[in-house]
Amino acid sequence: MAKILLVEDNEMNRDMLSRRLMRRGFEVIVAVDGESGVRVAESELPNLIVMDMSLPVLDGWEATKRLKQISTTRNIPIIGCSAHAMVGDRERGLEAGCDDYDTKPIEFVRLLGKIERLLEKYARN
Repeated sequence: MAKILLVEDNEMNRDMLSRRLMRRGFEVIVAVDGESGVRVAESELPNLIVMDMSLPVLDGWEATKRLKQISTTRNIPIIGCSAHAMVGDRERGLEAGCDDYDTKPIEFVRLLGKIERLLEKYARN
C-alpha cells in the first residue's frame, strides 16, 4: 500500500481528497501548511506527495524546493496543485521540483492517473 502525504490547508479539500484516496487503498497522511509538510515528509517518508502550492507559513513552491534539497526526500515524487491556473504556473511548479502539476478544482480521475503513473515510475527507479 502506497503512502501519500497530502499537504492541503483547506479542510474541505483535504477531507474529500483523503477519503477518496483511502477508498482506493492508499494510506494517507496530512499536513496543513508547507512547513509541517516538510517535517512530515522527513519523518514519514511517503511514496508520493500531493502539494497545494498556496499554503500558509511556507508556500508549496518553497516547501517543494526544500524537499528536493534534502537527501532523504529528494526522490519522493511531488504533484503540485493550485487553484491559480495562471500561465506559467505548471512550468514554475516543475522548476521548483514538482514531478507533475494539476489544477483545482481537483478532477479526481485525472489526479489518480498522475499518482499511479508516478508511483509506477518511481517504483522502477
